[in-house]
Amino acid sequence: MENNPWKTLKSEQVYESGWIKVVKHDCLNPANKPAIYSVVNFKNLAIGIVPLDEHNNTWLVGQWRYPMNSYSWEIPEGGGPLGTDPLEAAKRELKEETGIIAQELTEIMHLHLSNSATDETAIVYVARNLSFENSEPEESEVLQVKKVHINEAFEMVNTGQITDAISVAAIMKVWISLNWK
Repeated sequence: MENNPWKTLKSEQVYESGWIKVVKHDCLNPANKPAIYSVVNFKNLAIGIVPLDEHNNTWLVGQWRYPMNSYSWEIPEGGGPLGTDPLEAAKRELKEETGIIAQELTEIMHLHLSNSATDETAIVYVARNLSFENSEPEESEVLQVKKVHINEAFEMVNTGQITDAISVAAIMKVWISLNWK
C-alpha cells in the first residue's frame, strides 16, 4: 500500500531560522482520527564525501556537535542550498573542511536522515584523484582532520566510534563495495 493514508486539514509555520522551518499540520491520521504532525523542513541538502586515495585511505573530520553535546568523527559533510548543484557543494565542503580537491566525484547514495520528523535529504559522493591544499573551515567550525584506512573507518563504525548517520551509511557502503566484489 503506497497511497498516503494521512489527510492534512491545516498547516501553520511555527518557527523559521536560516537552516530550518517547522510546520505544524492538523490532520487526520490513518485511523481517520484528529492528529497533529509537526515537520522540520530543511533549507539545505546534506552533503557527504568519502575521499579515497589510491591506497584506500580516507579522511575523517572531528568536531563538537552542539545538538548532541559530544565530539563526533565523521566523513567531510556540509550543506548545499536547495536548488543548487549538489556536486558543487560537495567540492566546496571537501576543500573547506579538509583542504582536499578531487578530480573525480561519484555519487553513491541518497539518504533520508530522519524521515519520521524531517524532510532532510543527503547525497553522498566518493572523491578520488586527490590533491591537497589548506583547509578553509567556517568560523563556527573547529575541526580536526585525520587520515585513516577505510578498514579502520569501518572498524570505527562497528565499535560505535562513528555514529553520524551519513558517515555510517557511507563508510559501510564504500567498504562493502571495496571488499565484496
